[in-house]
Amino acid sequence: MTSPAKFKKDKEIIAEYDTQVKEIRAQLTEQMKCLDQQCELRVQLLQDLQDFFRKKAEIEMDYSRNLEKLAERFLAKTRSTKDQQFKKDQNVLSPVNCWNLLLNQVKRESRDHTTLSDIYLNNIIPRFVQVSEDSGRLFKKSKEVGQQLQDDLMKVLNELYSVMKTYHMYNADSISAQSKLKEAEKQEEKQIGKSVKQEDRQTPRSPDSTSNVRIEEKHVRRSSVKKIEKMKEKRQAKYTENKLKAIKARNEYLLALEATNASVFKYYIHDLSDLIDQCCDLGYHASLNRALRTFLSAELNLEQSKHEGLDAIENAVENLDATSDKQRLMEMYNNVFCPPMKFEFQPHMGDMASQLCAQQPVQSELVQRCQQLQSRLSTLKIENEEVKKTMEATLQTIQDIVTVEDFDVSDCFQYSNSMESVKSTVSETFMSKPSIAKRRANQQETEQFYFTKMKEYLEGRNLITKLQAKHDLLQKTLGESQRTDCSLARRSSTVRKQDSSQAIPLVVESCIRFISRHGLQHEGIFRVSGSQVEVNDIKNAFERGEDPLAGDQNDHDMDSIAGVLKLYFRGLEHPLFPKDIFHDLMACVTMDNLQERALHIRKVLLVLPKTTLIVMRYLFAFLNHLSQFSEENMMDPYNLATCFGPSLMSVPEGHDQVSCQAHVNELIKTIIIQHENIFPNPRELEGPVYSRGGSTEDYCDSPHGETTSAEDSTQDVTTEHHTSDDECEPIEAIAKFDYVGRTARELSFKKGASLLLYQRASDDWWEGRHNGIDGLIPHQYIVVQDTLIS
Repeated sequence: MTSPAKFKKDKEIIAEYDTQVKEIRAQLTEQMKCLDQQCELRVQLLQDLQDFFRKKAEIEMDYSRNLEKLAERFLAKTRSTKDQQFKKDQNVLSPVNCWNLLLNQVKRESRDHTTLSDIYLNNIIPRFVQVSEDSGRLFKKSKEVGQQLQDDLMKVLNELYSVMKTYHMYNADSISAQSKLKEAEKQEEKQIGKSVKQEDRQTPRSPDSTSNVRIEEKHVRRSSVKKIEKMKEKRQAKYTENKLKAIKARNEYLLALEATNASVFKYYIHDLSDLIDQCCDLGYHASLNRALRTFLSAELNLEQSKHEGLDAIENAVENLDATSDKQRLMEMYNNVFCPPMKFEFQPHMGDMASQLCAQQPVQSELVQRCQQLQSRLSTLKIENEEVKKTMEATLQTIQDIVTVEDFDVSDCFQYSNSMESVKSTVSETFMSKPSIAKRRANQQETEQFYFTKMKEYLEGRNLITKLQAKHDLLQKTLGESQRTDCSLARRSSTVRKQDSSQAIPLVVESCIRFISRHGLQHEGIFRVSGSQVEVNDIKNAFERGEDPLAGDQNDHDMDSIAGVLKLYFRGLEHPLFPKDIFHDLMACVTMDNLQERALHIRKVLLVLPKTTLIVMRYLFAFLNHLSQFSEENMMDPYNLATCFGPSLMSVPEGHDQVSCQAHVNELIKTIIIQHENIFPNPRELEGPVYSRGGSTEDYCDSPHGETTSAEDSTQDVTTEHHTSDDECEPIEAIAKFDYVGRTARELSFKKGASLLLYQRASDDWWEGRHNGIDGLIPHQYIVVQDTLIS
């Protein structure tokens, strides 16, 4: 039988097992509660996100509407301007451009925030709704899977409990059988020992008297021993049987124990993790990631759009240029700012003398007056120069005041957790400093002094101008001009009257000739504005029939001459490219093949009058030549097209000016590059042709018949050269630029090449030799020492 202590210990083991199973069961229940709570938190989070973006969409829409109202308020004010042409002209000024870009940026932000609101409402919020629905559905299925896993685990624990109880029962039976066996063995030993002692104590007696008694006793003892042996054998068999059952039960228990521990470990370590990852969290984080990345994409694109608009404004701010705006203003209102015609001498009562009389007796008086003017001019120039220096120094002080770099407010956006730090940062900005009033007062005082000096300087300069004009006229009249007779003769020989029948207008030919000779490498030609005063002087000279650019003098501002040429084409009553062919030319621009595009442009232009085609051919040949020096002058065909496009072809009303102007520039660029394939050659269209030497080759009667082709201008001279080679010593020259001959008579050479010159063939050409070949060399492409060519 099992002892009470052993029974008590077995009960303690069972109780401990039950406690452990209860703890596991409680854990499983809490796990489900935890997953339920997690699901509720997710649903609440997704609901909060929906509410947040719904409210943010409303805010974005309200902000968009306010921006739209703000922009429309000022755009309506701009549209209400009565003088629409004035508004259109003002748009080219850099401050107005900044203002327009600022309004466009506000409208752009309004559209972007409307788009952002739409994305929130129709894209992001539905995504969160879908994630919420998917999470609830998946969690319900995940809970079913988890419940099944817990049921399986409890089944394993119950099986372990049954096996353990069986093991304890069989082991208790084995112990009981072992105890009974030991008790039988003890009885056997005791019986055997008792028999032996009795035999030893008995003394030998006579056989007759005691033999029967001993035989009976001995028989009794043997019978008792046999009974004990039989009992032992039975108990031994019982013990063996119970022992085997106990061993088998223990093996089953140990196997079940190992399997149960493995199942519990797998559930806690793997099953729970897989259940959360692959069931409860199935697609949740990925879906939330997509929804939030949609938000990020929208916000980043909003920022990119804003930065693009701000970059455009920043570029416009960088291009704020008072000088350029002044030049544009004068070009826009040329009729207003253009100097009037000179006052002519109005004779009285038939007095035809229109010059100063320098004859006696007034000659000495004129001489004395000229000397007095000269003396006074010297004094005035010195005084006015001092005033100018003071004015410029004061101007520099004002510029230093107004250009102080106080616009960086990045420190105001260095936020911290404390609002006091934000306030203190803002309080230190430039505009909030107490010294602003003092600086403003100093600025106004300096401005007042500057305008005083400016007025004094202008009055002095005006007086000098009047006195200088009188002095120069007296000098000219008295024959004391500082100009040489040769220079006067050369200048006077260039005065010509403009003939309306000329194929190439004088202003076009003269400006192109001057630029071709002196300005092919001038950086920014046609893009940099020149002096408006000089532009007006040159323009007025051409209007009087003079040619102020004749001769080899290079004392004119190259940008001003380029401005005169652009201004001429811009001021034409009818643009060089008529409006009635605008759409046909725009259709050509859409063709991708450059050769095919050039062919169609040619077909469109051939309907134009002959005189217009001659001018076009002449102009675009020059622009093509100029573009070949783009590495020096920074003016490739595209840049030239940008400068000349608005002057040569105006966009008809009712069209988008920005997009159409881009097509116009592309058209002009194509014509510059393909001009040889677009315009008829001299045999197809007789008339002046642009020469790379700066002259005009005339294939008919030239209206400016001062220069002819290189071939014609050198025929006679070439004959004389070959008859007198022994009398002329060749002159060495160096090539300034690359040159490619256009005819068999013209030599080709590279920059830096050494050339031999025999003699001048004309003003623009030399007879010379290069690489053993004789031919014509353009004068403007070489450098010759003055001592050798005198």
